[in-house]
Amino acid sequence: MSMVSLPGLKDMIESISTERNLPKQAVEEALREALLKGYERYRRTVQIDTQFSEDYFDNFDVELDVEEEGFRVLAKNLTIVEQASNQDHQISLKDVQEVAPEAQLGDTVTLDVTPEQNEFGRMAAIQTKQVLAQKLRDKQRKMIQDEFAEHEGTVLQARVLRFERQSVIMAVSSVYGQPEVEAELPKREQLPKDNYRANATFRVYLKRVSQGSQRGPQLIVSRSDAGLVVYLFANEVPEIEDEVVRIVAVAREANPPSNYVGPRTKIAVDTLDRDVDPVGACIGARGSRIQVVVNELRGEKIDVIRWSPDPSIYIANALSPARVDEVRLVNPEERRAHVLVAEDQLSLAIGKEGQNVRLAARLTGWKIDIKDVAKYDAAAEDEKVAQEFQGQLTGEVSEEESLEPEATEVSEIQV
Repeated sequence: MSMVSLPGLKDMIESISTERNLPKQAVEEALREALLKGYERYRRTVQIDTQFSEDYFDNFDVELDVEEEGFRVLAKNLTIVEQASNQDHQISLKDVQEVAPEAQLGDTVTLDVTPEQNEFGRMAAIQTKQVLAQKLRDKQRKMIQDEFAEHEGTVLQARVLRFERQSVIMAVSSVYGQPEVEAELPKREQLPKDNYRANATFRVYLKRVSQGSQRGPQLIVSRSDAGLVVYLFANEVPEIEDEVVRIVAVAREANPPSNYVGPRTKIAVDTLDRDVDPVGACIGARGSRIQVVVNELRGEKIDVIRWSPDPSIYIANALSPARVDEVRLVNPEERRAHVLVAEDQLSLAIGKEGQNVRLAARLTGWKIDIKDVAKYDAAAEDEKVAQEFQGQLTGEVSEEESLEPEATEVSEIQV
């Protein structure tokens, strides 16, 4: 069988494998695919007047001989016919029987169609080089996808490399001890108080591993996701790791809509052990445990509250630090509640620009209206809710804003 010589092939494969951190087998596969494209370019050049269909070369393959440092081109599954009309897909019975007398019509064979060493051509070589570079990039992307796909929803250590537009490009340590790979921290996933200077290290939440062959980092990481808070508490509070204390829900506003409001998180915890205070376990002696989390999140305010199966108690706890006089579940089916507080607690319950009540609504999954207990008319409010329920009101809006809940499912976050 003929062979096109590739001097230095073995050293080239080892060099690419080391430089790009790819297995030799992956480099060889990429090279075979690139050489096949080069052969296709060669054929199209020498048969410039021939119209080739898109799948015309699908039955061709490249056999790489690393030890002999060369390659062969094979035409596979050529059908044996009486008289061949297409030399690339058929072969005559007479020609086959000269070397294999037992061959019969309808059988398939493989034929060596390797061009001569000097026929492959400069254009085919350029095509091979271009395709090889692309195939190697594809192999690297696929390796990253395979390695990190199962680690979505976990926290990784990352180092700042550079800035691209408003995104921070970070180096993330490979989970299998391989060299670092690049990850993107988009603007919306950043924390306002983080200082993303070169080589600064951060804990980041692996939010998504992008699929496909797009350029740039495939790992999308976050500093603002609620999953990061869950991880930090689980890492700092042994009772959570031991499953004595469980995190039921998290509501986080890491990038508030206004510059006048700082980042804030509410986290609901619970325990089945009567001798354990879940809130105290998360806060720690003199606030030591929660302070570690706050420091990692650059001073973000964190409210740890006790979860309760009773919605009234849960909602009252969620509005901490405000003191709640009463919680009225005015429409349990639509999960609407009126929370009655004293006048001096109104601003605290609502929070700056509504942040406190907004997070409480997301945490509990209830629509919450804050009311002044001194001005509240229970009968009138009940009648109003009944009318709304019956569809008798036509788009009237109450003075207080009714907040739509946006609960975070803690079960989706890997601790």
